[in-house]
Amino acid sequence: MITDTIGTLDRSHKGTAALTLPFQGPDGRQTTIAAFAGKPVLVNLWATWCAPCVAEMPTLDRVAERMQVVAISQDLEGAAKVDPFFAKAGLKNIKRYLDPGVALSVAYQASLPTSILYDSAGKEVWRMTGGMDWTSATATELLAEAR
Repeated sequence: MITDTIGTLDRSHKGTAALTLPFQGPDGRQTTIAAFAGKPVLVNLWATWCAPCVAEMPTLDRVAERMQVVAISQDLEGAAKVDPFFAKAGLKNIKRYLDPGVALSVAYQASLPTSILYDSAGKEVWRMTGGMDWTSATATELLAEAR
């Protein structure tokens, strides 16, 4: 029997607008989660030193084939640490975003990994604390909640 393990699901922030705190995009420019409004987006706060974060990255990369996934590294070393990780992991669909000042982790009071699903209006649907297989049946059902 295969166990469908998920983290802790929190719906208490449902309907809350996406934060406007800046972080660095793949092109080096500042962006915000709110800038992704218009289609559903799964925001993932993670770090290279976080074992559950690293374990779920390949499944997030698969999800990124069909929906926007914004994986924002909370590594203090920024690109110097994250770029080699991405190269070694062979991630093809996720682009790297950086928040070396960990402003998002502080604002969300997040333990890593934390994933937050936003709908196309930029409103929070739910947040998940803890690692999971994002290709599982449960994850697929949860991700379908965003419209």
